[in-house]
Amino acid sequence: MEHGSDLSRLTTEAASNYHDLDRMGVEELLTNINREDKTVPFAVEKAIPQLAKLVDGVVERMKQGGRLFYIGAGTSGRLGVVDASECPPTYGVPFDLVVGIIAGGDSAIRKAVENAEDDAEQAWKDLQEYGINEKDCLVGIAASGRTPYVVGGLKEAGRHGVLTGCIVCNQGSPVAQAAAYPVEIVVGPEFVTGSTRMKSGTAQKLALNMLSTSVMIRLGKVKGNKMVDMQLTNHKLVNRAVTMVMEELRIDADKAKALLDAHNSSVRDAIEAGRTEQ
Repeated sequence: MEHGSDLSRLTTEAASNYHDLDRMGVEELLTNINREDKTVPFAVEKAIPQLAKLVDGVVERMKQGGRLFYIGAGTSGRLGVVDASECPPTYGVPFDLVVGIIAGGDSAIRKAVENAEDDAEQAWKDLQEYGINEKDCLVGIAASGRTPYVVGGLKEAGRHGVLTGCIVCNQGSPVAQAAAYPVEIVVGPEFVTGSTRMKSGTAQKLALNMLSTSVMIRLGKVKGNKMVDMQLTNHKLVNRAVTMVMEELRIDADKAKALLDAHNSSVRDAIEAGRTEQ
């Protein structure tokens, strides 16, 4: 457990720059929250060199058959689960290529599990259920950079040859020290003191978007600027696929639909076949 005196030194626990929030009107509250949110992308920008090193490392491992794992607790864990769950429909990759694990198990996605983040040994146990090995990558997500679940998981993974990275919102944290490729995004005090689901969570979400998107592009899952391997799981995505094929081949909707039908709804295969026919 973390003691109050230790927490008080963390940037993520610093007192808000705003006072008497309970006396503010709704518009004032929203304006001030938005003012703080505007600072987040600039903090992320400063971490791009660190993030680039992590992306390069992950791509190298995944090209050799490795997988990408995320671990975290609370909001950080939920963000990892969300990012992992969006990779299969967006890029057509297997559901177990990018895996998000949250302290306390899947039930913790909806309801906090008491003390789950304080077990330094549980993350490695959770990862072993997936047969994690030296080909794989592990990214620990923790706003404070001190979560025992994440620190323990990264240390043990590193000892077993797994590539390790992290996304944290304090400098010089135990999580960063346990990762070979740390990404530190310092966003400053939260609007509500210590509420790291706000700016810190937004920074982590942006970094995860950048990480997984860049990795998938480097793995060839995007052609030009299009998601050619996306899964057509609803009408919106089917219509998007038809439009993509139409634009790429400069054909009408009927011909685009016919190509998709003939190639198992694969945008990539439909475009390649259409180019061959042309």
